[in-house]
Amino acid sequence: MLLEDKVALVHGAGGAIGGAVARSFVREGATVFLAGRTGAKVSRLAREIRAEGGAAHASEVDALDEAAVDAFVDGVAAQTGRIDVSFNLIGVGDVQQPLTEIAVDDFLAPIVTATRSHFLTTRAAARHMSARGGGVVLAFGGSGTQTLPGLGGFKIALDALEGLRRQWACELGASGIRVVTLKTGGIPESVPASEGRDEIAAELTRSTLLGRTATLSDVGDVAAFVASDRARTMTSATVNISCGALVDY
Repeated sequence: MLLEDKVALVHGAGGAIGGAVARSFVREGATVFLAGRTGAKVSRLAREIRAEGGAAHASEVDALDEAAVDAFVDGVAAQTGRIDVSFNLIGVGDVQQPLTEIAVDDFLAPIVTATRSHFLTTRAAARHMSARGGGVVLAFGGSGTQTLPGLGGFKIALDALEGLRRQWACELGASGIRVVTLKTGGIPESVPASEGRDEIAAELTRSTLLGRTATLSDVGDVAAFVASDRARTMTSATVNISCGALVDY
């Protein structure tokens, strides 16, 4: 198995994408420690994983709270003696409006949320990874040259996150820590049915080159591979699983 005996942290595990990644990590042999702002969701996921024979633990953690993040990560390290993977998939709480119309606080909110959360979760994990001489930090969202009107601060938040990823990779490489972002271009399964999932799925599919979008299972499978030693040469990189919707240059 790709992640046998590994210890993985999943921030934002209460969401659909976080849950899919956590399940994939467990299938590949990892013990997962699930963190999310809504304790009931992460606890339910942990129970489901354990019922399927996997090893999962749940904690209610606000990934914007410095003390809470440090306590969670330090607690896992004290319990297990290691942290091998840290994946942050929290939502950024964006409000999507044209820049000429959006309130300044709504514009800044996703930028601050993305950078603060990823800074805190990466720093906390990196302290323990550095002591062991290795580890993998994964982010989700990605960036690129393409954008659309009316996104408010969302696309800018993704751009900022990629700048942070490059800086972390530069500073942590000497400690054997890899830092990688996954980007998809949109996953219809993660959209609530009440929000017009079929229409959104059709639009996302039209923008791809393969005539299909990434699934939650696709994200989990790729995340497990990138987190594994088989991807040991990969760092300061973005893994594009958008089916061609996002074009790399």
